[in-house]
Amino acid sequence: MELKEIIKSKLYIVIALSLAAIVIIFLIFGAGMYVGFHKAKFSYQWAENYHKNFADPRGGFFRDFGGKDLIDSHGISGQIMKIDGSTLVIKGQDNMEKIVVIKDNTTIERFREIIKSSDLKVDDFIVVIGEPNDVGQIEAKFLRIMPALASSSVPMMPLRLPLR
Repeated sequence: MELKEIIKSKLYIVIALSLAAIVIIFLIFGAGMYVGFHKAKFSYQWAENYHKNFADPRGGFFRDFGGKDLIDSHGISGQIMKIDGSTLVIKGQDNMEKIVVIKDNTTIERFREIIKSSDLKVDDFIVVIGEPNDVGQIEAKFLRIMPALASSSVPMMPLRLPLR
């Protein structure tokens, strides 16, 4: 038999189509495994950082519940304790420290003036609104420096509403 006769034979066509179908099935299975892995990874990371991201009670769901002891996840108000590049450590309510990450698109204001992150100083009193990232830090969208009078003598309202 010559090569042309083998290629034209029904057995060769059936084998070639079967191999092509198997390859396609493996590609579809691999794509499903890839998508499933990434969905599972996201779910795992989300569950591991739920209390950091969505403000569940620090003591767990069965202790200190009722809106009295919730972690702020989308913002914080407090005093700048440390500045490390684009990362701030803020001492918030109840002396709880939170890490705030300043991004390129973060708006920083003092009164109505837009300023740069380099203008921030340790001991400035700030209010931050942002989003939690997957490691429990707040990625700042908006940051406002409060006047010195507000930081020393006027108590600030909490950024969270009580659950009642």
